[in-house]
Amino acid sequence: MESKLLLDSGEITRTLERLAYQIMEKHAGCENTMLVGIERRGADLARRLKRILAERAGRDVPLGTLDINLYRDDWTSMEATPHVGPSFIPCDLTGASVVLVDDVLYTGRTIRSALEAILDYGRPASVELLVLIDRGHRELPIQANYVGRTINTSKEEHVDVLLEERDETSEVRISRD
Repeated sequence: MESKLLLDSGEITRTLERLAYQIMEKHAGCENTMLVGIERRGADLARRLKRILAERAGRDVPLGTLDINLYRDDWTSMEATPHVGPSFIPCDLTGASVVLVDDVLYTGRTIRSALEAILDYGRPASVELLVLIDRGHRELPIQANYVGRTINTSKEEHVDVLLEERDETSEVRISRD
């Protein structure tokens, strides 16, 4: 299977820095802002954003992670029972401005699951979505507030986000099945 490089490590870093500045512009001082990363790579990206925001905004932005496997709408049709990992939300989300972080936005079903999961931790004042890659093909009316890169894909293509934290390299590739 042939793949094409979309973003290298440096481009991912610059993209995350730009997205962090956009968060700071919208949420002056990030005072009531909390990052929540969707496990796995969304959580890795949220950790990177937290470091950038701490450095640029001079504030330690709270960080949570969310495992959405129990909330998926397809788990009853999967051959195996879904593996449910831990979620970590450090405080009540009621009244907070939550920035939900994921690697790739595709059909919108992962985000729908994450929104349902978030409500188990309180009622945020707002929930915004930040994604590294938006590849289109929505099945639900969901769109990101912050987008690193929008790419046109076919349904036969696959977008792989590789991150040092898990994959020993950082890059985004597109391949065809």
